[in-house]
Amino acid sequence: MRLRPLPILLGLALLALAACGRQEPSGLAPAKAPGPATPPAVKTTATPVPGKTAADASKPLTVTRLNEDGSESVEETPGDTTAQNKLLAAVASTVAAATSSTSAMAASGEKWQDGVNYTRVVPAQPTNVPAGQVEVLEFFWYACPHCYALEPTIVAWLKNKPAYITLTRVPVEWNEGQRSLARLFYALEGMGKLNDVHSEIFKEIQVNGNPLIGADPNNPAAAERAQLSFIRKLGLSDADFTKAYHDMNTEIAMQRADQLAQRFRVPGVPAFVINGKYVTDVGQADPAGHDPNRLIALINDLAAQEHKH
Repeated sequence: MRLRPLPILLGLALLALAACGRQEPSGLAPAKAPGPATPPAVKTTATPVPGKTAADASKPLTVTRLNEDGSESVEETPGDTTAQNKLLAAVASTVAAATSSTSAMAASGEKWQDGVNYTRVVPAQPTNVPAGQVEVLEFFWYACPHCYALEPTIVAWLKNKPAYITLTRVPVEWNEGQRSLARLFYALEGMGKLNDVHSEIFKEIQVNGNPLIGADPNNPAAAERAQLSFIRKLGLSDADFTKAYHDMNTEIAMQRADQLAQRFRVPGVPAFVINGKYVTDVGQADPAGHDPNRLIALINDLAAQEHKH
């Protein structure tokens, strides 16, 4: 296995963004459109203390570290040179551990490891696909830049994935703003228009900076007005959208989506569940490099394994 130079690994660890998690304060999108997002690093982050700026080296930083027993610890370090050296050493140690784990996998001949590249669901959960199909659930959020960054990879995979894999997208609903976007998703699905406009929703939020939930993320009526204005620009019917938006099928779909996120204890997005048995994400699939193509390879391999049984 060819190892990357330590400075590059350090840079990747420090610059990688954590996945969008349940602690997101609201459904608001960034005021400015985000640039291409780095695939999520879910194990180690080095971020400024809330209210501080990363550029101010004299102010404290917090470091979240993954311990050997699987627990996490948070340390606060001052911004002087000595503390910064300790921070870099801590990150280097974590990167080295991830690289060592990957090397051990390669040496043992195992391509994927339970507890490293995916988490096994115990007990396995029922799926909602026809016999002979393998279900893959994608938990996502339209305002999550990591989901947006991964979307081109998912779209490319859908064009050549095995025919026995059924992908079902599941919007998370951890706050009112996310619930409003989930309602938009299922309303458009009910209209039969979702596939036509799915990428346009991502673009409107991530590129155009329109959160599609109005000025107040806790006001569902404001979100509906903002979304109605958006679908008009797409040439869709106001009446059809309003009907689907409040349809009982939309309510049922939203309830099921929320139940799925709870059932699989999804901590952040994007996250994937394969056949009700395995949960994974970009960071788990490729701990050392966070390559989204490794995620696709893992999904394909686990799905192929399930298809044989």
